[in-house]
Amino acid sequence: MPRLASLCHPYHVIMIFFDYELPAELIAQYPLRQRDESRLMLVDRERGTIQHYVFRDLPSLLQPNDLLILNNTQVLPARLYGRRRATGGKWEGLFLGEQEGIWEFACQTRGTLHAGEVIDVEPAGLHLTLQEKTSSGHWRAVPSPGGPTWELLKKHGRMPLPPYIRRGRAEPTDTQRYQTIYASQPGAIAAPTAGLHFTDEVFTALKTRGIEWSSLTLHVGAGTFEPIRASDFRQHLMHAEYGEFPESTVEAIHRCRHRGGRVVAVGTTSVRVLETVAARGPLEAWRGETNVYIYPPYEFRLVDAMITNFHLPRSTLLLLVGAFAGGELLRAAYEAAVADKYRFYSYGDAMLIV
Repeated sequence: MPRLASLCHPYHVIMIFFDYELPAELIAQYPLRQRDESRLMLVDRERGTIQHYVFRDLPSLLQPNDLLILNNTQVLPARLYGRRRATGGKWEGLFLGEQEGIWEFACQTRGTLHAGEVIDVEPAGLHLTLQEKTSSGHWRAVPSPGGPTWELLKKHGRMPLPPYIRRGRAEPTDTQRYQTIYASQPGAIAAPTAGLHFTDEVFTALKTRGIEWSSLTLHVGAGTFEPIRASDFRQHLMHAEYGEFPESTVEAIHRCRHRGGRVVAVGTTSVRVLETVAARGPLEAWRGETNVYIYPPYEFRLVDAMITNFHLPRSTLLLLVGAFAGGELLRAAYEAAVADKYRFYSYGDAMLIV
């Protein structure tokens, strides 16, 4: 990462911390053969140290009585392909949500789409009639035949791999690998990637060591990939995502605190929900949308440690992690990751910040 200019405005300084150049070959295009063979960088805030492990070492790096908080969202097969019936031109759509039987898409095609057009989706059997364009540039469409959205997407959709995975359409193996093994609540269009490294063997080792886990839900949306374009990062319009924080997790956190354990958030998505509910007052069950935007300086109320992947430059995710780790230490960690050829982004390696 670039060195700081000594006389920079403080907000410009923060963005210099969180902008960096990454060799393209370090962007992971495929997952490793085994999930828990990913590398794991241990970043210790108190000592200011950086150490290197593999993910299966995680249980030995945590403390007995710690509590992991997992995001159990399930990624929808939200990428659809088809042709415009009127022109025969190719069409690609990313399903963004559904309301009262009307679907919303981010669309890509040559030429201009028009209200009333019909898209024939692959494989044959699903048609989308475009209704109107939204103020954000998306399209609303009515699917035909109707039916449960989840079932239609499973039949016609593919996994919505991020734009930096440049290998065309998702492959059959992505159906399992771009999904955590504990995913149970359908609704995301991007994976909570810190959770992709967990295996049954890791969970067994955690249990043996006396480390518990509990779940919440945050349905990750397309906004997670939006870079910060504002010259003042505080003016960035943070996207909203739907989340749920169940009573069972409230109780698990209370037990963890009582026994002197730490709350370890698995992923920035878990952090967002935890800090959302913590800011509301006494800890209690919650569901709704959150647009919490975490950047330095920030006082974390509930999160004691964090597991996360390596994130895009100039992203809200990187600002969140920097607020937790500290800018100087995070910059050193990313410099070490580049030098040691860590694998970056969704299918890449992980970091544990304690």
